[in-house]
Amino acid sequence: MSHALYQVHNDPLDLTSQSMSVIPTMEAPTADVDLSPEKIENEREGGPMFHCDLHDTEIVHKLAQMFLPGLASACVDNTTGDPFNTAGSVADDLRKEMIDYLTQRSESFVAETVIFDDGADGEVSDHPFDIISFFVDDFVNSKRNLLSQVSGWLLSDNREDNIDDFVQEMETKGFWLLDRREKVAENLLRNVDFKNSFHCSMSFINAEELANHVDNCNFKSVICRNEGCNARFSAVYLKEHDSECPFKIIPCEQKCTDNIMRRDMDRHCITVCPMKLVNCPFYAVGCRSAIAQCSVGKHCSDDLQSHLLHLLKGIHKDASGGDLSRRVERILQASSSNRLAEARDVRSLKVIVRDLEAKLGPLEVSTIEKTKAEPVAKNENSEDIGTETKGGAQASTS
Repeated sequence: MSHALYQVHNDPLDLTSQSMSVIPTMEAPTADVDLSPEKIENEREGGPMFHCDLHDTEIVHKLAQMFLPGLASACVDNTTGDPFNTAGSVADDLRKEMIDYLTQRSESFVAETVIFDDGADGEVSDHPFDIISFFVDDFVNSKRNLLSQVSGWLLSDNREDNIDDFVQEMETKGFWLLDRREKVAENLLRNVDFKNSFHCSMSFINAEELANHVDNCNFKSVICRNEGCNARFSAVYLKEHDSECPFKIIPCEQKCTDNIMRRDMDRHCITVCPMKLVNCPFYAVGCRSAIAQCSVGKHCSDDLQSHLLHLLKGIHKDASGGDLSRRVERILQASSSNRLAEARDVRSLKVIVRDLEAKLGPLEVSTIEKTKAEPVAKNENSEDIGTETKGGAQASTS
């Protein structure tokens, strides 16, 4: 079922000279503006019933917004190339026809659905907006004059411009006010929403019961309670809207103590949040820890030995791990204050370490480390000599 009610196409005819007359500011028929609760006779109960007329306000609003472009399309297509009529001159008559047509189609919709159910396409949408959009499509198609149908006008960019201009003119002149269109949409919605998914179907024996129900009806219109948000919707969607409302104040996603507006959360988390993850200040010398920004100082103090070891590896590239570890211990002992722990970057720590190393003297390589290295060298030399001797003997033999 079509969502697009008035697709605009290209046409070789240039009809921009067609002028639009002043639109009469006539209101919609009074039959569609009765705002009182619907009172119906219930033969089974033998008495009057009061029916709740609340509905999904979002669907009704979308339908009301769709009616005006639909009417504009019908008016423009109906007067294409007509030197005696303009879109504005037929707008009032076509509006009345459109309301009657949509009402009749919606009232017979349930019966038609039952009759044609077996042959219907299983993919056809049963959403009220899609159904009524399809009705509007049909109405627009029925109002196209012969020139519109055969000239390629339906494919022209000029048609789209004329429709947009006419919609704007009708809105400016208040030709078909939004609240009037919404009343039409309400009636159509009740007719086609046979599953009662988008309107209330409750009825009551007196007005008092109806009034009590309205206060708690799922389709009661409410406004978002979050400051800065003016969204209006049915009460049934309150939790859903609240879970995604961009203006809701929520706790920081990174567990800092701040409460942030949802729409500002991403910016907060990557800029000013004290819990955002950052690289260790000593990343350049080898520490690969990712830590919360507010914990950088504690990390630098707690991992001081590790940072010193990383730093010394860069300064004494030929020293063994054992020698470097012992050097770290001597540096820590030589530091009589918290100077080392307070260093917050590689440069400041390196300056302090160099001062302390100057006092400690050159790095000493332990004897044990040397003796471990020497046998390896000897073994390597012996193997080389043995190979040469063996090779020489073989050479002599040969």
